[in-house]
Amino acid sequence: MTKLLQGKELERRCIEVGVNIEGPPRTQSSSGNSPRASDAELQRRLLEAERSVRESRLWLLALVSAVASVLSAAVALVALFHAK
Repeated sequence: MTKLLQGKELERRCIEVGVNIEGPPRTQSSSGNSPRASDAELQRRLLEAERSVRESRLWLLALVSAVASVLSAAVALVALFHAK
């Protein structure tokens, strides 16, 4: 298992993946800026985002595999009928 990122490395990786690094909105803030989320929250968000990317890639792989199976079956049927 890989080491969980922390601090600036974690923040940089979240930005690369497109994860929001802002924490919950402040209720009393004159600047209106949100504070950075905690490392634990960012790690959770990052793991979830990376899992989502992995799942979408696996879905595409499953689709390509299904299409290849259908084409293989069609070629086998054509070969079977041309052999007679």
